Amino acid sequence: MEFVANSLEEHWMPFTPNREFKEEPRLVAESKGIYLTDHKGGTVLDGSSGLFCVPAGHGRREIADAVHEQLIKNDYTAPFQMGHPGSFQLAKMVSAITPEPINHVFFTNSGSEAVDTALKICMAYHGACGDHRRQRFVSRERAYHGVNMGGVSLSGMVKNRDIFPVCMPYIVNMRHTWREKDRFNRGQPENGEELANDLQRFCDTYGGHTIAAVFVEPVAGSTGCLVPPKGYLDRLREICDQNGILLVFDEVITGFGRLGTPFAADAFGVTPDIMTMAKALTNGCQPMGAVAVKDEIYDTVVDGAPDGAIEFFHGYTYSGHPAACAAGMAAQKIYRDENLFGRTKELIDHFQNAAYALEDMDIITDIRGYGLMAAFDVKPGAVAGALGPQIQKRLFWNGLHVKFTGDAGILAPQFIATRDNIDEMMDILRRTLTEFS
Repeated sequence: MEFVANSLEEHWMPFTPNREFKEEPRLVAESKGIYLTDHKGGTVLDGSSGLFCVPAGHGRREIADAVHEQLIKNDYTAPFQMGHPGSFQLAKMVSAITPEPINHVFFTNSGSEAVDTALKICMAYHGACGDHRRQRFVSRERAYHGVNMGGVSLSGMVKNRDIFPVCMPYIVNMRHTWREKDRFNRGQPENGEELANDLQRFCDTYGGHTIAAVFVEPVAGSTGCLVPPKGYLDRLREICDQNGILLVFDEVITGFGRLGTPFAADAFGVTPDIMTMAKALTNGCQPMGAVAVKDEIYDTVVDGAPDGAIEFFHGYTYSGHPAACAAGMAAQKIYRDENLFGRTKELIDHFQNAAYALEDMDIITDIRGYGLMAAFDVKPGAVAGALGPQIQKRLFWNGLHVKFTGDAGILAPQFIATRDNIDEMMDILRRTLTEFS
């Protein structure tokens, strides 16, 4: 693809130091399979599946053809009080792989919108139950739930909210699940279930009857792959059930096979009331998110409204966009027909062994991993969080893309990767980290 722009100034880039980037841009001109091509013609292995979005690989012709065909046939349908076949078909495909009894799907355009929608669904459900006392929400430290105001309010990552002082009230944060003694622990820590009792403390302090919902990422992703201790999610489920609190799993990263199962709920054997999802829903080929809810939540909200009335006053102009639905259906067929979730499961042990083999490097202070996702922390430089982005830039020019959040690098290979691809990734990572040692 020819790059013809002679100025980068007009584009205000997200989550990017714009002045620094535009002095030495890193542009992707093409992408195919597990590799990217930069604007100078170099090859870059995609070690984080974009932003965890593209597990089936870049350039999937099946998805592109499905989107093209849909745009020619029907490019847009107003989603309010009208519909098109694709959204119902995709909802059926998604509900077929969500845990029972989660069988109703509301489409959004991103994970951030999915979280805000889930917040509203919680409010609507409790309102339909006649329980208007539940105005409090619980999240966690180091949580990332998107960048819309609801998600920012739930956020436990300080940089995502410290310049946005006006957020939702009545939100409290449990402790995160990382502890000093668990450095370099493989998989789920054996102990730490008691951390879930923070929720019980909030019930005791504020009254469980005042809490609407608890939002957690089953594996905290963007902050650096924080794996829940054994029994932790089960304990959250137990407390929620005892107090009539909704349990929401933010599966925007973990959904659609990242842990070797359709969702993290399957991997950990804990079924939430509501699940948010996005990213891999369309293999990153079209913007799309979704919220899936238990039958009882849908039925309560819908049946609680008068006949002919709108039951849930919420939605987006592009909810269930025809092209996004076409991409979603094509992606789900690829996952199914190529058994990509099963292939992921077969790759997990090799990937985790390769990731933890970096433990011998002095620059690395911790490694955490679960499924086909792992994170490593590097020793901070003079300013905490500054070294990671410098390593990320060097990695790109050395031929590897890795997502960094501060000093935490997050690896999330594509499901189509081979063991040799994993070894290539770790070789580039090791050589690059050595430059900073």
